[in-house]
Amino acid sequence: MKFAWPWELRRNGVMNMNQRNISYIGRYNPRKFYKRVDDKLVTKQLALANDIAVPDLIGVVNEQHQIESIPAMVENRSGFVIKPAKGSGGKGILVITKVENGCYYKPNGHEVTHSEIYRHVSNILSGLFSLGGKPDVGIVEGLIEFDPVFDGFSYEGVPDIRLIIFKGFPVMGMLRCSTAASDGKANLHQGAVGVGLDIATGKSLHAVQFDLPVLEHPDTQFELSKIQVPNWETLLHTASSAYEMCELGYLGTDMVLDKNRGPLLLELNARPGLAIQIANGKGIIPRLKHIEAMTGPSMSITERVAYAKKHFSSTPRF
Repeated sequence: MKFAWPWELRRNGVMNMNQRNISYIGRYNPRKFYKRVDDKLVTKQLALANDIAVPDLIGVVNEQHQIESIPAMVENRSGFVIKPAKGSGGKGILVITKVENGCYYKPNGHEVTHSEIYRHVSNILSGLFSLGGKPDVGIVEGLIEFDPVFDGFSYEGVPDIRLIIFKGFPVMGMLRCSTAASDGKANLHQGAVGVGLDIATGKSLHAVQFDLPVLEHPDTQFELSKIQVPNWETLLHTASSAYEMCELGYLGTDMVLDKNRGPLLLELNARPGLAIQIANGKGIIPRLKHIEAMTGPSMSITERVAYAKKHFSSTPRF
């Protein structure tokens, strides 16, 4: 692994955590609006009110005695997802992709018993997965139907698209592909593959796993250079519209592609991580500075997307 000196990172426009926290999160994200993104139930309600497509809301578990109602909630469902409203980093998310004869199965085929589901939701309510360990609620959502366009680019999980939105402009994006190492989760720190995406086209630019460049998916051997995200214009438009919805200037948007419903907003993040720069093989600071230096009248969502596609296009590095 090549070592990079701090001055080299600065020269290449790579943002560090202090810069992110002080110059962008602290400056552009009013704390009074954090609940709009930190609470996934609030985010979902805001999205629905703003005509932004999200996964189906099956039900909400607010108290321990309501856990008993989950089997009835998911009756006749082929699969479902249970997640904490205030969780972060993918913690506490339970994905059931198969329901058969009253039994529940995870993407890897392992059975999850009723008692395990009850225990998991009880842990959610107690705040085991929430920010700050505060009491939480459990959200039961419909299962996303994997878009076959990504067959082979993910392992036992649905790949998601992370876009960084700054002052309403999409400035950097990546596809996060689950792996065996990440246990089917699309989290880079757990071993998922991060694929940088060209803002102009949605095509893959560069890919990493555990911060090291890769050319193929480690489990399927599919060539990551062949990725082309469909519905790219819609994804950019949806992500950019989240700026008006939550009023946070520096924002991470996570979306998925459902084969029937198209792009769906999963969640928003007021403190998006920095690994997207590694996935793109490029620092984000020049793009943020570009937006900060802009003057003139405010732009519509469509105009912001068109501007970003024109000015933030990149060349593949595979």
